[in-house]
Amino acid sequence: MKKIIGIGNALVDKIVVLNDIDIFDHFGLKKGGMDMIDCQTKQRLHQAIHNHLSTTASGGSTANAIHGLARLGVPAGYIGKISNDEAGDFFKNDLLKSKIEPHLIYTDLDTGIATTFITEDAERTFATYLGAAATMSQDELDRNILKNYHYILVEGYLIFNKELITKVCQLAKEEGLQIAMDMASYNLVEANREFIKGLLENYIDIIFANEEEAYAFTGKKEKDALMELAKYCKVAVVKLGGRGSLVSIDGKITEIDPVKSNCIDTNGAGDIYAAGFLYGLMKGLSAEDTGKLASVLSAELVSTVGAKLSDEQWEEIVNHSELGIGRE
Repeated sequence: MKKIIGIGNALVDKIVVLNDIDIFDHFGLKKGGMDMIDCQTKQRLHQAIHNHLSTTASGGSTANAIHGLARLGVPAGYIGKISNDEAGDFFKNDLLKSKIEPHLIYTDLDTGIATTFITEDAERTFATYLGAAATMSQDELDRNILKNYHYILVEGYLIFNKELITKVCQLAKEEGLQIAMDMASYNLVEANREFIKGLLENYIDIIFANEEEAYAFTGKKEKDALMELAKYCKVAVVKLGGRGSLVSIDGKITEIDPVKSNCIDTNGAGDIYAAGFLYGLMKGLSAEDTGKLASVLSAELVSTVGAKLSDEQWEEIVNHSELGIGRE
């Protein structure tokens, strides 16, 4: 069976349900976006929200997707940087619980924490302290790890470390891996458009973007944006939220219908969509079946709080043979 590895910011998620968005202005956060914060800001922010309802989980965009792929039965691994602290132990143990092979790098700096705000409109806003993850460097990459995998999912947020993400892509391309990337955040795309263009032109085989990210990169909407992305990548996906998604595989466009759900939290929806979609590609499913599986997973996730499905949800999903899970 084909194997996939992910590389990204190894983070622990602090998920906070928020009714009053004044805190965004106070801390200079962009609603619906992702902002980087330092350790001092993280401490002040956590003090300000200590009375709010919150949960803790392992996170990081690519780690979430890799967890989903592992739960679908795909042999998977993960590269990230953590500390030998409580949060780092929590992150590693969660990988092992999902039977993901850890390829972890260690440092004395605290493990990163992503504070995720869920507002009443189900939108998510991130304030991310990268901590240990920010110190991962190109010199710490081990080419030999990549030799054991067929696909790699590269986290779009690694664009903050341009030398690292470039080196990852170079090594993966040299080792013959198919390279997938999610555009991660519209404000990140706006600030790094030319660099992202270079990655797409030279390395990326599979690109995921939501409609805001696709517009930030192409200046176009929906199908026009998809066609622009398809000029660079053999597989391109534009996610349209409750209106479904658009897929281009080798230039053939497929419209994927939405799956109805009671949306209460969009956190992790794009990550699990990527998991379902990559599973379909790796198993050779049709574009329609691949998109349907991705949409079903995403719809199931947004109906609950948090970036991962529960054991009970996974059990129900994998028992639906019509979704193509387990099909050769």
